[in-house]
Amino acid sequence: MILTDFLPARRDRSWDYALQAGVSHAIVRCHPRDTDLPPPYEIDTLRTIQRRFADAGITVYGLEGDEFDMQRIKLGRPGRDEDLERYQRMLQHLGELGIPLLCYNFMATLGWCRTHTHVPTRGGALTNRFLLSALPPDPVAEPDRISAEQLWENYTYFLRAVLPAAERAGVRLGLHPDDPPLSPLRGVARIFSSVAGFDRALALSDSPAHGVTFCQANFRLMGADLAATARRWAPRLAFVHFRDVDGTATDFTETFHDAGPTDMPALLRHYHEIGFRGPIRVDHVPSLAGEEDLPHGYAYLGRLFALGYMKGILDSARIPYR
Repeated sequence: MILTDFLPARRDRSWDYALQAGVSHAIVRCHPRDTDLPPPYEIDTLRTIQRRFADAGITVYGLEGDEFDMQRIKLGRPGRDEDLERYQRMLQHLGELGIPLLCYNFMATLGWCRTHTHVPTRGGALTNRFLLSALPPDPVAEPDRISAEQLWENYTYFLRAVLPAAERAGVRLGLHPDDPPLSPLRGVARIFSSVAGFDRALALSDSPAHGVTFCQANFRLMGADLAATARRWAPRLAFVHFRDVDGTATDFTETFHDAGPTDMPALLRHYHEIGFRGPIRVDHVPSLAGEEDLPHGYAYLGRLFALGYMKGILDSARIPYR
């Protein structure tokens, strides 16, 4: 497996912590608001970010998230064809620079969502919670709502446009589940909130570029048998997000990696046994003492703990990684 960390495009202490923990591959979001650079469909932007990391001894393995405003693509608005051309150009540039992964989602209007971000957990650490009943009950504005049927049409249109470009570039696309996996949310349909939704997406194309980001906590909240689902999709696994949650899709709390209900060592061994040799990263973590004001889910010390925990499992199971 390839050990990665989700690192900002501009250097901060997390780069040093990753290197000191033995991680030398980065997953990056290159949206202009994160970089102070033009969007990453400009090759100079990607080259600049790649060079920054290389100078620090880190290899950029992939991009994750919306790399520019995707609303016209996801909602099927005028201008989406121009945005799809930009997306295709971004994929071409990723291939030219040897960056082989793009983790993406198709959540329209409402993305990653938590209702509480300072929930006390073990030893006073702070974690995230989602409670559906605490979400504002009113729908989003009418122009920003979408039905499941229309979202499926837009996703199919997107896939047909970008998969050939991804194949030519040698870039693998990893579809990330809706987070939380609920639909609708405030009047907005979310089509990747179930295993059945992923099966339908994968049936749209057998392209080697068309893969899954196996964010295991979201699939657990869907009620999936994680081991069986990962095995069934083994050839399509492009990326693994390693984290755990306690609760249900309508009320869950993110846990320390060693404190949730999932048998995390067994799952790591399982990924290896089914032939997964791709990138894996620790995902959301609690904030430890002194880090209360850092981005929730991505504080430094919680990630260090999670990385050490994951490396310990891999080493004890004699699973090779780099």
